Amino acid sequence: MRPNKAVYQEPSRDGFDHMSQRAADSRPRIVLVLQGGGALGAYQAGVYQALHEAALEPDWIIGTSIGAINAALIAGNAPEHRLSRLASFWRKVEYDLPANVLSSLPWGGPFARMMSVANGIHGFFTPNREAMFGSAWPLGAEAAAHYSTAPLRATLGELVDFDRINRREVRVSVGAASVCTGQMRYFDSRDLQFTIDHVMASCALPPAFPAVRIGDALYWDGGILSNTPLEAIFDDNPRHDALIFSVHVWNPAGTEPSTIGQVITRQKDVQFASRSQNQIMRQKQLHKLRRVITEIVDHIPEPERSNAAIQELAGYGCVTQMHVVSLQAPMIDMEDHMKDIDFSSFTIKCRWEAGYEHTRRAIEQAAWEAPVDPLEGVVLHQVSVKN
Repeated sequence: MRPNKAVYQEPSRDGFDHMSQRAADSRPRIVLVLQGGGALGAYQAGVYQALHEAALEPDWIIGTSIGAINAALIAGNAPEHRLSRLASFWRKVEYDLPANVLSSLPWGGPFARMMSVANGIHGFFTPNREAMFGSAWPLGAEAAAHYSTAPLRATLGELVDFDRINRREVRVSVGAASVCTGQMRYFDSRDLQFTIDHVMASCALPPAFPAVRIGDALYWDGGILSNTPLEAIFDDNPRHDALIFSVHVWNPAGTEPSTIGQVITRQKDVQFASRSQNQIMRQKQLHKLRRVITEIVDHIPEPERSNAAIQELAGYGCVTQMHVVSLQAPMIDMEDHMKDIDFSSFTIKCRWEAGYEHTRRAIEQAAWEAPVDPLEGVVLHQVSVKN
């Protein structure tokens, strides 16, 4: 059972008409939020499989880096083909046979990952031989990287129907960072003609992958600014009631590291987790204030509500309610600071299955159906799972 949807627009001083309305004939939109994280993104595919089997198809998918790729694979295919396209992609980016065999041996994982660093990943990236001439060698703004992502462009061209995305059956937003301004930009299929370049820009993690030019600007992977693109939902206009599945592949919590390798692993987890819990806590405060404003306005006598000043202030209120279901990928045995390039078939399978089981458990719990404080505009649900 789902609550009714509410729609909100910001006050007119920000360039919008102020309004707050309830749409009783419509359900909350289902939103899927996908972090960047390379090979860790296999967990996201498992999350989608569980949602698909429960008939919880997303209305909006927001992704960065590998999250942008998974978003395009889902939205760029008919529902009955989405799982097979996801599976095809993850098969294409698995290690080749020698590295896969090596990764299955005790202590063979690091050597397999080094093979992928040296040789690239089939279907994803290949070494840029010119980069071997040194860091000062002139490569050009759109080729200055250690690898070429031409294989990824070909893979996406094969597996994603961008015409379908542009029919806007599922909204897609991908985050990218402007190279020259350092500002985050979300390329949104609601507002523009969405192309493969937008996905490629969101995946352009420097210095490994080259920047992508869109219009007159160069873009890098959005994960260098915000790897958990939750703000795209909270800043959206108009806002709607939503059931948000926020998928985390980097763990903000961990133990004290005691080796350099553990330090590097922990540093990456902290960096790419992107303070997502802080974002949610801040938004909980903001949305509670918006609902408090609405509650206060309801106590103002009707004749006074027509006052222009009261109407403008009332416009800061909001009746939307967003349930955020937080899904956290588990640690895999023997993972290290190179886990995001561990494309072995074993770890891809483990992460996919973990995403599936965690989400299936979340759907069984359906915590978003429980009564909540009516003043809470953002409700966070941490899924209880056994890794």
